[in-house]
Amino acid sequence: MSTAVLLLSCPDQKGLVARIAGFVFDHGGNIIHADHHTDFETELFLTRIEWAMDEFDLSREALIEAVADLARELEATAELHFSDKLARLAVWVTKQDHCLLDLIWRVEAGELHAEIPVIISNHRDLEPLAARHGIEFRHFEIRKENKADQEKLQLELLRDMNIDLVVLAKYMRILSADFLREFPTVINIHHSFLPAFAGANPYRRAHNRGVKIIGATAHYATAELDDGPIIDQDVARVSHRDSVGELIRRGRDLERLVLARAVRFHLANRVLVYRNRTVIFD
Repeated sequence: MSTAVLLLSCPDQKGLVARIAGFVFDHGGNIIHADHHTDFETELFLTRIEWAMDEFDLSREALIEAVADLARELEATAELHFSDKLARLAVWVTKQDHCLLDLIWRVEAGELHAEIPVIISNHRDLEPLAARHGIEFRHFEIRKENKADQEKLQLELLRDMNIDLVVLAKYMRILSADFLREFPTVINIHHSFLPAFAGANPYRRAHNRGVKIIGATAHYATAELDDGPIIDQDVARVSHRDSVGELIRRGRDLERLVLARAVRFHLANRVLVYRNRTVIFD
């Protein structure tokens, strides 16, 4: 069954749920999921509504126009998605393979409604892994003096391959603000429970600090390093007996799970971003 998903945020006011549900009902839609949230600090209403398209009386093109009209009327920001679209992911890596392998397995198992047509890396270490799974591998050697030119080529590749989402699966390079302006739909996994221990070597710094929990954070990448809207996080308890190596091993388990959940939420159109925060309709 093909469905439409509307993600919408607007200034809070009376009757919004009825107004939006009435819009779907008036065109023959059957709502199968609905979730709402009001942020009282910002006085924003946020909602996710999903409905079946089989008896809907608007074409997709007409629906896009109708949603734009509704958004203008409500002074809203709105996104419209369709469930039968198969998202195309570009997975970016450096040398670590644990998050990449997990994503490939979940796509091949049908757990993620997506395909991975290309793996991009600044090293060639994982090229044989890509070949084993029949995925195109593209190598871009990134240095300070050639970064801008290489990012232009990477953006060209993303456009040529119709990529919908970039997943930084332990890609150990910082994307420039110019790149993110051109292609903002990027999810990153950080091996720390942000905002703690942002930047490099968080496990060693956490070990030196004697922490009792370690974590992982998946977030949308922004020009501000490790400061984008958080999609998912998780933690594990540790003790003084755990070495840095043990923290890294346990952290990698968290990274796989947290990144996979974040990608799943995004692909299912369950993430609504506002003011550098997110609402996850799960």
